[in-house]
Amino acid sequence: MNTALEQGKFIFLDKPENTITTAAHWGALNVTVENGRVVKSEGSLVKNHQNELQNVVADQLYSPVRVKYPMVRKGYLEGNKDTTLRGCDEWVRISWNKAFELVSNEIQRVRQQYGSESIFGGSYGWYSCGSLHASRTLLQRYLNVTGGFINSKGDYSTGAVQVIMPYVLGNIEVYAQQTSWHTIVENTELLVIWSSNPLNTLRIAWTSAEPEGIDYLAKIKASSKRIICIDPVKSETCQFLEAEWLPINTGTDVALILGIAHTLISGNKQDNDFLAKYTVGFEQFSDYVLGKTDNQPKTAEWASQICGIPANTIQELAHAFVANRTMLMSGWGLQRLQHGEQSHWALVTLAAMLGQIGLPGGGFGLNYRYSTDGLNANSGIRLGAINAGKPNPNMPFFPVARIADALLKPNQPYDYNGQTLVYPDVKLVYWAGGNPFAHHPDTNYLVKAWQQPETVIVNECYWTPTARMADIVLPATTSYERNDLTVAGDYVVKHIIPMKQVVEPQFEAKNDYDIFAELAKRAGKELEFTEGKSEMDWLREFYQIANDAAEKINMPFPTFEAFWAENKVLSFEEENQNNTFVRYQDYRDDPIKHKLATPSGKIEIFSETVAKMNYDDCKGHPTWFEHHEYSGKTNEAEPLALVTPHIKYRLHSQLAYSSLRQYYEVNGREPVLINTKDATERGITSGDIVRIFNKRGQVLAGAVVTDGIIQGTVALYEGGWYDPQDLGKTKSPLCKNGNPNVLTRNEGSSKLGQGNAPNTTTVQVEKFMEEAPKVVIFNSPI
Repeated sequence: MNTALEQGKFIFLDKPENTITTAAHWGALNVTVENGRVVKSEGSLVKNHQNELQNVVADQLYSPVRVKYPMVRKGYLEGNKDTTLRGCDEWVRISWNKAFELVSNEIQRVRQQYGSESIFGGSYGWYSCGSLHASRTLLQRYLNVTGGFINSKGDYSTGAVQVIMPYVLGNIEVYAQQTSWHTIVENTELLVIWSSNPLNTLRIAWTSAEPEGIDYLAKIKASSKRIICIDPVKSETCQFLEAEWLPINTGTDVALILGIAHTLISGNKQDNDFLAKYTVGFEQFSDYVLGKTDNQPKTAEWASQICGIPANTIQELAHAFVANRTMLMSGWGLQRLQHGEQSHWALVTLAAMLGQIGLPGGGFGLNYRYSTDGLNANSGIRLGAINAGKPNPNMPFFPVARIADALLKPNQPYDYNGQTLVYPDVKLVYWAGGNPFAHHPDTNYLVKAWQQPETVIVNECYWTPTARMADIVLPATTSYERNDLTVAGDYVVKHIIPMKQVVEPQFEAKNDYDIFAELAKRAGKELEFTEGKSEMDWLREFYQIANDAAEKINMPFPTFEAFWAENKVLSFEEENQNNTFVRYQDYRDDPIKHKLATPSGKIEIFSETVAKMNYDDCKGHPTWFEHHEYSGKTNEAEPLALVTPHIKYRLHSQLAYSSLRQYYEVNGREPVLINTKDATERGITSGDIVRIFNKRGQVLAGAVVTDGIIQGTVALYEGGWYDPQDLGKTKSPLCKNGNPNVLTRNEGSSKLGQGNAPNTTTVQVEKFMEEAPKVVIFNSPI
């Protein structure tokens, strides 16, 4: 590792001359500026694999879809209360003073007329990284100091699994530190990557990506261990690792697991000692698997009919899992479907049956596809960050994936995690960071829902589909137009990164912090919001938290002034790194001292708590439920299942407008993967524009014909920007760009979790024979 200045156990990493150090979700960046304009960007950290996301800072700053000025929808400005004009109306440029007046007065009016419980400020999404300029947190801080707001709960990424896992393992698990990659390289004999694509997803992080995780994938490849990828799509990870690909019918992972479990139980191959000592409820699960409770044994033959994997292969998997030190490494996509809670519950149960939980290289992992999980643990140094202030405890909430239902069904009851709750009556939506018109299922339903509030306000850098659906749009700076701090790695902090302002704010963009400070001032709450601190005051405070942690363990640390002046990545390592961490090893070693936070203190294969909720769509143990739509429940009108994986060249909808589109767009629009046989039946060849449609909507996409997807399923990547033709003139406008959520179901995973369920969708695909309309979403609407 190149170093310039030794600081004990801390070093400043070298960088090219005349560059500015900053960061984004895709890593620490060195940015070259000439004559006040960015001309180049590249990663700051040593890496062995290219990350193209790091090279498009200029695209972000100078995109034609930047929001340049405060804008108001014409009808809204004129007092027209027709909310169906959202997304269709003209835009009017106004001054910042007028914008602040409109927003401040409207929030005050709504609060006085309906109460704070009518203002939704959840603002879910991957806003720019940074300790201070976190748009969602700043919005919530402003709303909290001025009276409160409706919040959301959970997330789209893991909405189902994070609700069920506390009943099974005593924690949400999906955001917990995993067994180290080093331990996997050294000890795992059979690695099963289950519906996960870490080669793509390790390129980003909630804070800033650290490239070491991808390096470990290379080490795993070089180890020559057996690797199996179970996935409807032959992912980039599968190809890179040269792994065995087991294509599985979409939405049938639970059936496969049950078939494996039956093979183990019928041969008495499960680890009975482990099950007796560390788990509860295996007997109830075993009776279900053997068919004693429903007269349907979950044999390998039964599972094969559902999942599409041959019965003898399922049996071979069971024997291989037992015979080897096996790591079951799952992604999150297999729980983004109806009954999604069952997928990971079943996976954890299978791992318990193998008896390898807590052993080096064995067990399961639900988070290897993300950030620095699995890297060496360090001293626990953390950077401070702005908080959302003290929330009003009387404010309602709803599960984040139920936003469309909340808007359309005010005051109506619904089930969630053992409770009966009531949707609030939302009159005003304020969104800052995030793009629900790219990530929420059933876009046409969301359009209808978005017409219900009296006012929608959005802070945005770009004319995203969500910004275009607002009444008031305030232009926000990108992270390159302000000062901030972040770390590389969400779980293992290996670097602290100065996010120095690269260029002046473009056009009339303002920092979210300044926007909300001004709005707080107009509400008489400026001091409560700012605490009398400037941007640099906050950054010194956040840095001091890391400094204080370093002092406690006698680690020398540069002062903030020295760090900021150096403008380089600050890297540090513990002298005796813990690179052999094994998840649940403590529990295995002493299940009394380290009991789990479940009612029994053990892994709950059967949960009395869940069973007593009496839900018809989530029982007391992992269960196979047939979904309303999936690969096994198609029809003549919709004969294909749809999956919506992550694409390599963007973060959800971020960078969808950038020059990275050159690497994946087909005929100017989003690519859709279609199996060779399915394509041949429809007369489709690679490069054709196709129409994908179902009862909910229709989109255009560019065909990629491949044998790298299972027959009967098509893959349309999530995050494509919604570009409707004739919005407001038809019930099902054609999305010209290929946003998959025009097609997906707005349905909760179950009454327990209410997570989103986009991977429970069926569609039809046909070659588009007309002249294809142009994609215009990446042009400014004014």
